[in-house]
Amino acid sequence: MNNNKPLPEITLKAVVLGIFLSIILAGANAYLGLFAGLTVSASIPAAVLSMAILRLFKESNILENNIVQTAASAGESLAAGVIFTIPALVILKHWQGFDYTQTTIIAALGGVIGVLFTVPLRRALIVEENLKFPEGIATAEVLKAGDSGDGVKYMVTAGIIGALFKFGETGLKAWHGTVEIASRVGNGILYVGSNVSPALVSVGYIVGLNIAILVFVGGAINWLVAIPLFAMYNPWPKDATAASFAWDIWSGHTRYLGVGAMAVGGLWALVNLIKPIVKGVKASLSAYKGGEDGEEIPSTEKDTPITWVATALVLSLIPICALYYYVIGEPVPSAIMSVIMLIAGFLFSAVAAYMAGLVGSSNNPISGITIATILFTSLLLSYMMTDTAAGPAAAIFVGGVVCCAAAIGGDNLQDLKAGHIVGATPWKQQIMQMIGVVSAALVLAPILMLIDKAYGIGVKTAEHPEPLLAPQASLMASVAKGVFEGGLPWLFIGIGAAIAVVIIVLDKIQEARKSNFRLPVLAVAVGIYLPIELAVPILLGGIIAAVSEKAIAKWQNKEEGEAAQTRGLLFASGLITGEALVGILIAIPIVVSGKKDLLSIGWNAWYPGVILLAIVMFMLLRSAMPKKA
Repeated sequence: MNNNKPLPEITLKAVVLGIFLSIILAGANAYLGLFAGLTVSASIPAAVLSMAILRLFKESNILENNIVQTAASAGESLAAGVIFTIPALVILKHWQGFDYTQTTIIAALGGVIGVLFTVPLRRALIVEENLKFPEGIATAEVLKAGDSGDGVKYMVTAGIIGALFKFGETGLKAWHGTVEIASRVGNGILYVGSNVSPALVSVGYIVGLNIAILVFVGGAINWLVAIPLFAMYNPWPKDATAASFAWDIWSGHTRYLGVGAMAVGGLWALVNLIKPIVKGVKASLSAYKGGEDGEEIPSTEKDTPITWVATALVLSLIPICALYYYVIGEPVPSAIMSVIMLIAGFLFSAVAAYMAGLVGSSNNPISGITIATILFTSLLLSYMMTDTAAGPAAAIFVGGVVCCAAAIGGDNLQDLKAGHIVGATPWKQQIMQMIGVVSAALVLAPILMLIDKAYGIGVKTAEHPEPLLAPQASLMASVAKGVFEGGLPWLFIGIGAAIAVVIIVLDKIQEARKSNFRLPVLAVAVGIYLPIELAVPILLGGIIAAVSEKAIAKWQNKEEGEAAQTRGLLFASGLITGEALVGILIAIPIVVSGKKDLLSIGWNAWYPGVILLAIVMFMLLRSAMPKKA
């Protein structure tokens, strides 16, 4: 790159496109997270879409495309922080619906704080520690290979397939969204089920076989071991079916195994990563002082001035404290919670960023560290507050800001890694991250309102007997409420914590053996908490990824192998995006008409979805296989 004539980065068309994609991908990820409890990075899909659209203009360049994907993925990652926590306020009945002003303030403050935290972390983790940031490297490679139109073709094709599949299931109701078999065996239960969703298969493909297996193992621990044992030693409710009793056991008892496992996993991640993060931040501050002393810093290393960052963080305490005072009504706890939130936000943003550097954004321990935050905050508030009625909601408000900051911290470092590779200017990317955050924050509340009115979120009602599960938000609500009101099943939480300790020990053994198969505890913890019907398609996607990787490893043409990996990733991303966007769009006529079966043709058979999903899985596998000459 010619430093005398730098390529333009922040242009009008890049800003407009970045805002548009931030909003679109935030909505898609919000739906996916509420549905499945898992989210995926949107950096590569955003980069592909940017290249496809900016190619229509007379002039565009790689740095503009990088700026667009930076803003777009910031919005997508903010959506994860919001949907993991904010719906808990509705589940707790603190809100009757999603409050636009408060939702937007929590999302915007958390997101902006997360961006500010990434400024010192960028040099710490990308330059000094030189972490891998796998999705950042992949995004950079996609940007550098932007002259090819094949990527756009695969993503658009998959998007159409995902959209049609979701329309057939949810809109036309031509087949069931899940297939399940439950039977009473003696006094126990045998329950097996699977969701019929290309998006979940795609999630498994993206995270890979290792993580997919661990999520399934977590599900098996709960649904194939804990639930049958509980049924065996407890009386069956009168007229209960095997399926209904299994779900009752899960919702009231055994899902708290996941609470204990996630809390221990989040704390373990924090303890394990404090030393390298402190070392990296010190190196970042030293580099900044060198620039102040007159040493010239190249444009590729120019971050937002650290003094601006510190000032903005201090000023952020004012609206945060005002928000907490509005909820709590007591000044001292509000002020203390604001300071704790800022400290916890930095620590957990650093953990999330470090983990993203090691294993990628899609495997980040966001939910685990947020649970740890809410559990600690709830215990502290329960001692500090004179009126604890608003305590659970106050804990969720703290957790919401921390979760948004941590989600941004992990995902934005991937974008900064991509920018580091392609020669972008860090402070310009950080500006676009702010723009992406604010754009998404302004629209996430209406999106949540629409989804809630059409499908329901987290709470079964007469109007919504099968709501979107919102697993993380339901978990946050249960933990916060349980601390203040009592009734938390501490036995199950303790057993879950013990399971997590065992998994950590096994993972250390695998590390000592230098095994490629590792056991990150939070992947198992998420599986324990989720219904097993979500873990099954994720496992199938992981198997497809493993088959593809094995074929690519045997292929002698390295370029074609890399192209196959990119095709598979884009096809999977397209399936997720298409299915999620149609899930949101279908909500519009449902809300307007007030009829959930407005477009229904009334088939509701199980076999069409299974057959069609098998075809989609074959197409995903085929797209990810090397092409023979």
